[in-house]
Amino acid sequence: MHPVSSMRAQIGTLILATSAIQLANGFFTTFLSLRLATQGFGATLNGLVLSSYFAGFTLGALRCGGVIERIGHIRAYAAFAGLVVAATAAMPLWAGPFSWLVLRAAVGLGCAGVFVTTESWLNAKAPPSERGRVFATYMVGVFVALAAGQFLIGRVELEGTGPFSAIVALFAVALVMVSTTRAEPPRVAAVEPLPYGQLLRGAPIAVVGCVVQGLISSAFYALVPAWMQDEGIARETIALAMLAAVLGGLAFQLPVGRLSDRFDRRVVLAALGAGFAGAAVAVVRLPHSLPVILPAAGLLGGFMSSLYPVCVAYAHDLLPADRVVAVSGQLILVSGLGSVAGPLVGTGIMVRTGLDGLFHFMAAAAVLLAVIAAGRSLVMAAPQHLRRSFAILAPQATPLAHDPLEPVEP
Repeated sequence: MHPVSSMRAQIGTLILATSAIQLANGFFTTFLSLRLATQGFGATLNGLVLSSYFAGFTLGALRCGGVIERIGHIRAYAAFAGLVVAATAAMPLWAGPFSWLVLRAAVGLGCAGVFVTTESWLNAKAPPSERGRVFATYMVGVFVALAAGQFLIGRVELEGTGPFSAIVALFAVALVMVSTTRAEPPRVAAVEPLPYGQLLRGAPIAVVGCVVQGLISSAFYALVPAWMQDEGIARETIALAMLAAVLGGLAFQLPVGRLSDRFDRRVVLAALGAGFAGAAVAVVRLPHSLPVILPAAGLLGGFMSSLYPVCVAYAHDLLPADRVVAVSGQLILVSGLGSVAGPLVGTGIMVRTGLDGLFHFMAAAAVLLAVIAAGRSLVMAAPQHLRRSFAILAPQATPLAHDPLEPVEP
């Protein structure tokens, strides 16, 4: 096979495999939220189980690079995907809160490993002249697969092992596709560490924004399906609402990216926070009818999915260009900590203030970000030289794919 054709075949295989995984992942997140509501574990344990995925994901995103470097991309992919398959298959066998907490954390760790392996592999194989198109195709595939996963929600029974078997099958298909490809494993470059205080001192708004983004995104995707179910909303409508949120995230990426490259990113962050808060309050105040729920979900998904890439771009505006990977690694950690806290805090608030308290909590977090970002934009000048442009980043995926790219020089 011609080298160019071989390279494109490898890239196509990776994108198809990741799409299968994200199809399973998009379905799994919403399904588990609904399934937990029927298990009788209690609100606190439900929140712990839902948070454990994000804890495992954060740990995996930070630590799996060493595994990839030691055993290579193909073996690492097989190991991480195998971990997800084993943990998912075990969940219906040990249907207890503490076993699910551990198993769901293992799923998160494995998913992070799969994504980092795939994205670093794509970055190494894609020619610089085609890298932007490759990652655009990759991200569109991720968004479409996440959206397609929501269609399955209204077509499966919550009880039984069928949903778990479907998830295992999709991961197994991806594992077979990648493990049978003929490819030389890319080399993994060493990353110079960044002192933890430097990011907070250099780009505090980016840190706050990543915490808020992780907090509201994880609370939304983990808890809103259960909230809608308790409100008596049909599962078909829940599936459509989550689909609208994912598609809203995709639709917002390019317009928000253009705005953030043209105007002060802090002003854009403030607008995103205010917009999310307004949409969240509207969900509570307006009737829970389909014409209200779907546009509101699309707006919520659009606003919250755009926060992280704007924060990443803003951090790289301010910090040294040779620390791109290190900065992004710490932003992953910060966002991950927010993601772990989201379901825990959200569940506690729902227990004390009722179901509507979840949306008020998310709105308050978004307003806090908006106020801080707007305040900083008024007292400090915007960076004069942008070192890095906005990049599309999908929900539930690592942003490491974009880290090794060369920064944009003024």
